[in-house]
Amino acid sequence: MSLHLSAFGKLSEAERNLIETVLKKRVRVLPARYDVVREGDESRVVHVVLDGWAQRYKQLADGRRQILTFFVAGDLCDPNVFVPRTMDHSISTITPVRLAEIPKPDFREMIQASPNIAQALWWISLVTVAIQREWTTSIGQRTAYERIAHLFCEMFVRLRTVGLTQGAACDFPLTQSDIAEATGLTQVHVNRTIQEMRRDGLVELRHRQLVLPDLDRLMSVALFSASYLHLDHIDKPMLA
Repeated sequence: MSLHLSAFGKLSEAERNLIETVLKKRVRVLPARYDVVREGDESRVVHVVLDGWAQRYKQLADGRRQILTFFVAGDLCDPNVFVPRTMDHSISTITPVRLAEIPKPDFREMIQASPNIAQALWWISLVTVAIQREWTTSIGQRTAYERIAHLFCEMFVRLRTVGLTQGAACDFPLTQSDIAEATGLTQVHVNRTIQEMRRDGLVELRHRQLVLPDLDRLMSVALFSASYLHLDHIDKPMLA
């Protein structure tokens, strides 16, 4: 499935087909480093990343930027987009991205057609907020080493959940500038920390690919627990 709702609940073949039909209606192919929607723009559609990486961010008047989350294939960028009249954040691509746009009527129809889809979307919203809480905790309490290690663990686990890892490796297009803006560190500090992690044998970064030779050890160093990603409910019954 392009939209990984199946990672948040068991869906029937009919429900999967409904989702795929909605996703195929309006698809855009966008270049890397392109603003999909900017803060202050009118909220019109739900964006779903079909391929590639994107990000949510806030930018100050003087140009400083805070990345709030990263999106990978299957992620909904803004499931609650119809609540506010205008966007209170911006969304941009990191790599070239294939993006589905779901208009409000189609999104509402999909939810009303299936309680399972509605609950899976609710789980996605829950995880989105939980990730934000964890990032806030990282910036407030974790060391630079722990912050970056935690980010690596999170992205690897999220990618593995939807089948986008290859053993101990995964695609990783983030620059050191991206990592700095996501972790509240300077680019120089990120560079030094990643070099230290390499010397410790915890991370390999080459050719836009991340390799984690010892994920358990990295998780321990990062004080990482995947519980905030709420993956433990996947095999539990959905609401009828």
